[in-house]
Amino acid sequence: MKIQEVIATINQMQADGIIERYAIGGAVGATFYLEPVATLDVDIFVSFRPQPGSFLISPQPIFDYLRARGCFMEGEYVMIAGWPVQFLPPGTSLVEEALLEAVTKDVEGIPALVFTAEHLAAITLQVGRAKDKARLLQFVENGSLDAARFQRILARHKLVDAWQKFERLFLNDTP
Repeated sequence: MKIQEVIATINQMQADGIIERYAIGGAVGATFYLEPVATLDVDIFVSFRPQPGSFLISPQPIFDYLRARGCFMEGEYVMIAGWPVQFLPPGTSLVEEALLEAVTKDVEGIPALVFTAEHLAAITLQVGRAKDKARLLQFVENGSLDAARFQRILARHKLVDAWQKFERLFLNDTP
């Protein structure tokens, strides 16, 4: 159950033309910048292609490809090398940008496209669940963020007010 097997499979899917660009996000993506955390799944963001002759998009080619290689569905996940994997479309302009600007990380000799730390932090701010706020604090306290780049992302995606509120609540000494 190695993450390298999942990444190699995703890279092969890309090489075989099943998916175009992909990037790892979520908790697994954050582990490229922060201490590892327990997580249930791997979030792979992909741009889905419309079916030939249609404007509709479908993840079916992904599932067919993986099923032919011994992977199977388990609830909302595709099980790849023992890992539950979700293939997610970029649902917001922020995630679309994160997908386009993903960077290559080395995972024991295997290249993996991963969201930048700044995009992961901005996404956690946008989502805003308690566990996301905790992760955002980790990014700040760990010094993982390029502050200028993070601020530009926040401005482009209208998250400056949310960031200022987060700063008041969690980073300032006075309420």
